Amino acid sequence: MKRKVFILILIFSSSLLAADAKQETKTEKEVRKQMEKEKKFAKEQTFYQGKEYDLKSFEVNPDAIKVIPDIDIDYSDGDDVLEMD
Repeated sequence: MKRKVFILILIFSSSLLAADAKQETKTEKEVRKQMEKEKKFAKEQTFYQGKEYDLKSFEVNPDAIKVIPDIDIDYSDGDDVLEMD
């Protein structure tokens, strides 16, 4: 009888330990997921702040703008469509 009780206690305690280990792995997985999200967020923040980018090559030369001729805009185009005489 004592032997059966001892075996039952042993089985019960081992199942509790297995459940704790399983819960710990779930927790570790969640922590890993959150860490990946934090890395992604940090990368996006550096993108939005623009510290890593050199945008000088996209700047417009002010002297080049002076050379561009003015374009005359024809404002009469499309006005006669709405007039119903």
